[in-house]
Amino acid sequence: MLRSLQLESGYRIILALRLSSLLILFSSVLSAHGYPSRAHIFIYAACSQEKYQPNSPFEGNLNSFLSSVVSSFSDVTYNSFAIGNGSSTPQEGNVYGLYQCRGDLHPVDCSKCVGRLVNQIGLVCPYALGASLQLEGCLVRYEHAGDFLGKLDTSLRYKKCSKAVTSDVEFFRRRDDVLADLQTANGFRVSSSGLVEGFAQCLGDLSVSDCSSCLADAVGKLKSLCGSAATADVFLGQCYARYWASGYYDESDSSNNDQVGKSVAIIVGVFAGLAVLVVLLSICKKAAG
Repeated sequence: MLRSLQLESGYRIILALRLSSLLILFSSVLSAHGYPSRAHIFIYAACSQEKYQPNSPFEGNLNSFLSSVVSSFSDVTYNSFAIGNGSSTPQEGNVYGLYQCRGDLHPVDCSKCVGRLVNQIGLVCPYALGASLQLEGCLVRYEHAGDFLGKLDTSLRYKKCSKAVTSDVEFFRRRDDVLADLQTANGFRVSSSGLVEGFAQCLGDLSVSDCSSCLADAVGKLKSLCGSAATADVFLGQCYARYWASGYYDESDSSNNDQVGKSVAIIVGVFAGLAVLVVLLSICKKAAG
């Protein structure tokens, strides 16, 4: 009788531990794949002052542009469109636009990022004849005129500078190595030197020479506007560049994104603990009986 109870108790303990392991494994899978991606973090928006009228030819072509973006972003990370140009639509209804994902973004994350932009751009810039919306991982832009496509634009759209690192000579040497490497990018590039990392990207419609010019301007602004910052971002009209010291980058911005993951981990931990508790109480009850 006692041996039978011991065997049954041992079996229940093993079962509880296996259940706990499965729950912990489930938690780790959620941690890896279920947390919100950083790609959705808002960077900047630019909306024209000019507005279009509801139910106008422009609105119809804008909806066609956004539909075209949704149908194509799963295939390529950059694309441009001209809607209404050369058709029977009045010229004031023409829509020119593009989208682009960051070069290292997984296709699934790219599609989610651009899909979010398509859903948000009308809310952020209602009835705007021109708009740009930049998230961490992707950009969507449209205009009434198409002269911006392929045209070098180094106007400053956004900058972010962290606190200064005033006396670390090694950091500045490594940072300058990274920035020099990023200036030679043709499209998208990641670079690192020691504990300093960075990446840069141009829009897909820029030529190689214009991309180099844009990135040179971005790097120059990183140094002049952010000085000795430990991490800095600069977004220009058609390119951006960023560097950071390892272990420092975006710690404050990522705190909100971690809340969902922390909640999942807490819930799974509670269920695992309850499973073990229920089994142990059952064993104690039988032993006492």
